[in-house]
Amino acid sequence: MKAHASRDLGKNMVPWKERFSYSLSDFACNLSFQMVGTYLMIFYTDTFGISAAAVGTLFFVARIIDAIDGPFWGIMIDHTHTRWGKSRPYWLWFAIPFAIFCVLVFTTPNLGITGKIIWAYITYIGVDVLYSAVNIPITSILPSLTTSSQERVTLSTIRQFMGTAGATIITGITLTMVAFFGNGSTTSSRGWFIWALIVAIIVVFLFWIVFKNTKERVQTKSSKQSLPIKESLRALKRNWPWAIVIFINFVYWMGMQTRSQVTVYFFKYNMHNAGLASFILSLQAVALIAVVLTPLTSRAIGKRNTMLLGMILAIVGQLLLNVGAHNMSVSIIVIATIIGYLGTGYVSGLIAVMLADAVDYGEWISGVRAEGIVTSFSSFSAKLGMGIGGVITGWILSTTGYVANQAQSATALRGIETNYIWVPIIGFALSAISLLFYRVDGLEDKMQSDLSIKHAKENEQD
Repeated sequence: MKAHASRDLGKNMVPWKERFSYSLSDFACNLSFQMVGTYLMIFYTDTFGISAAAVGTLFFVARIIDAIDGPFWGIMIDHTHTRWGKSRPYWLWFAIPFAIFCVLVFTTPNLGITGKIIWAYITYIGVDVLYSAVNIPITSILPSLTTSSQERVTLSTIRQFMGTAGATIITGITLTMVAFFGNGSTTSSRGWFIWALIVAIIVVFLFWIVFKNTKERVQTKSSKQSLPIKESLRALKRNWPWAIVIFINFVYWMGMQTRSQVTVYFFKYNMHNAGLASFILSLQAVALIAVVLTPLTSRAIGKRNTMLLGMILAIVGQLLLNVGAHNMSVSIIVIATIIGYLGTGYVSGLIAVMLADAVDYGEWISGVRAEGIVTSFSSFSAKLGMGIGGVITGWILSTTGYVANQAQSATALRGIETNYIWVPIIGFALSAISLLFYRVDGLEDKMQSDLSIKHAKENEQD
């Protein structure tokens, strides 16, 4: 029995070159989209000259408009059948269009306020839609790389390690690079444009490497043909693990978005040290510790409990942030941030693994394997959460009296603090509660055994 398990594990192992190439997908996405998610709001208010209320509305409306793009790209993936596979081609086809919009969104044409808002809507919605085109395949391809649950955890861990590295690099050096190219000013439109252009070129190169070096090796009857929409949707019926993960993805990213997009505000206005924001954001590097420990921890206590541990650490970190903010203590804030990033390091890498498990679960109960539609709702839920997080941020800043590049009132400072500390706690707490109802880990052995038999029969018939 052990020899058989060993042969099966070896067959499902992904070569290291492919593991690393796959991980570059998230590195590329985080280089670009973390720059957008972390800095676009302060770019709009303090450089482009759009009010916080208008930006909050923009984020919400844009998310609603492009909310359908996640399922759309998922359906497109399920309908794609090329010599490169179902998911891989999207990195080849959409890397350049996505990179172009990553530059346009940080471009400041000389327009009136109405023209600026229209430009922001067009470019922001564009970058959102095209982000889905290159990001959804990262998750949808995972079930096709291997059938081994532990290998999926390994792949997702390496991917998350590189994704966190990308996020840490871009959030840590962006203000420095903008100032470098903008003659010392972090609000320089020239600095933002040049830096965005450099990042975009790097992103295109990375996506092409991912396309070249990955392989869709898990071939089933469903994966070898284009699935009708009605057939794809059957994979969602009674797929409760999928529903739980999608909800978690929604509330988790709602909280993460409010925190990330007011980080610079918090240190610029509440702590009176804007430069400290870059250091705090660079502490994301500690999340790599949790990422590296994720395979070991998930083997010991299960995937659900590992993610639950991460959510609890994230909540503890936010509560300590409140103590640090009230005492104006940089040391407490640093400790709180480290604890919080350790928690989110456990969380983010496992979401993709649990979605891959949901693909298997959907096939197990419905007979339909629909990687695209099942995983695409990850983008939908994350974007919706980030959109609502954006409108919450804009609304709180506006109603508490925030004025760009001015000393803030006590009410405005409390508004920034609410966004930075309390809204994320709500997201993390709701996620933790939802995880108590996730029970796939105990079904995994039976599920994979049944699917292996099913796939073998399908391949014999072909």
